[in-house]
Amino acid sequence: MKRFDVSVRGTGAVGRSLALALSRQGLPVALQGSTAAPSGPDVRAYALNAGAVALLAELRVWDALPRDAATAVYDMHIEGDARGAHLDFSAWEHQVRELAWIVDAGALDAALADAVRFAPHVTELPPAQAVDAALVAVCEGKASASRDALRTTWLRHDYGHTAVAARVVADRPHRGCARQWFRAPDVLALLPFDRPTVGQSYGLVWSLPTQRAKEMMALDAPAFEQALADATGGAAGTLRLGSERAAWPLALARADRWCGPGWVLVGDAAHVVHPLAGQGLNLGLADVRSLARVLGAREPWRGVGDEKLLRRYVRERALPTRAMSGATDALLHLFASGNPGVRELRNRGLTLVDAVPPLKRWLTARALDS
Repeated sequence: MKRFDVSVRGTGAVGRSLALALSRQGLPVALQGSTAAPSGPDVRAYALNAGAVALLAELRVWDALPRDAATAVYDMHIEGDARGAHLDFSAWEHQVRELAWIVDAGALDAALADAVRFAPHVTELPPAQAVDAALVAVCEGKASASRDALRTTWLRHDYGHTAVAARVVADRPHRGCARQWFRAPDVLALLPFDRPTVGQSYGLVWSLPTQRAKEMMALDAPAFEQALADATGGAAGTLRLGSERAAWPLALARADRWCGPGWVLVGDAAHVVHPLAGQGLNLGLADVRSLARVLGAREPWRGVGDEKLLRRYVRERALPTRAMSGATDALLHLFASGNPGVRELRNRGLTLVDAVPPLKRWLTARALDS
C-alpha cells in the first residue's frame, strides 16, 4: 500500500483547496470523497471575502473561473424592520476594490476539480479505499461520517429555520449592490450575480421559520414572486425566478474536539454557522490557510500527524471561528425576536452603527478576512 503524508477526506471546496495547498508543499496527498452531483437544483452561491479569494488565487483556481461565475460586491445595503433603520457599507468608503465576490458554487467546484487533476502530489482515490497516511484531514462537511467515527461529539442547535434559495432576475441592474433585510422572524438576502442574466441576477437566500419555508416552497412561481416583492418592497426592482428553488434546515453546530493523534477537522466538519453573514466557506478556507501554514512551518523532526502540532492550528482558528459563530447566532436571535423593546433596540443599533465610521471599518475588516 502506498504511503501518503495526508489523507484528505472530502471533495468539496474545502477538501480540494486543502489538497492543493498541501501539494504545493510537496506533501503526498490522497484525496477521497464522493463526486456525486447535489440532489435537486444547484442554486448555491458563495460569498467570498478577500482572504478566501487570495487563497484561491494562490492555488491558481481563481483566474480559471468563467467571467460570469464571479460577481464583485461594491456596496451592501441592510434594512431593519422599522422605517429608516438601515446600515450601508461601500468598498469606496473602506478603500478596498470590492467588499466580497459572489461565486457560482458549481463553477468553483469544477475549477477546483480541474486543478486537482493537474496537481503533482495529489492522488484521487475512492472514498472507501483503505489509505496509509500519517494525517487524516476530515473535510466532509456537517454530515461527516469520518468525524462521527472519531472520539469527538457533534454539538448541534437547530434554529427551527429553513433556508430557501434560488436565482432571481431583476428588471434593472444590480450594480454590484448586495441587499439584506433583517426583521422578525426572517432574514432575506439578495446577492448580486451574473447568472443567469449578466448584471441583473441575484442569488436569493431567505431564512424563514420552517413551516413558513414549507409554505413558500409549495407556492407556484407567480405566487412566490409576489411574496418576494412584498418582502423586498420593490427595492431591487421586479424579481422573477431564474431557477428552481432549493431548501435546507439551518443550525449552529461545532465539534467539541477538532484534532487528535493523526486526525484533524476542517471547515464544516468542525463548525457550522448561520448563513446570514455569508461566512461559512470563508471560515473553511481560512481553516485551510491556517492548517497548511502550520504543517509547512513544523519542525523537521515533527510528523504531520503530531497532535501537539495540530493543536497549533486549533488554537489559531478557535477564536475567530467562535467569534463569528457567536456573532451570527446573536444577530439571528436579536432579529428573530418579536418583543417591541428588542425591536426598537435592534433598529436603533443599525442606525447607530451606520453613523459611526470607525465601528463600520472594524466590522468590515473582520468580514474581509475570517
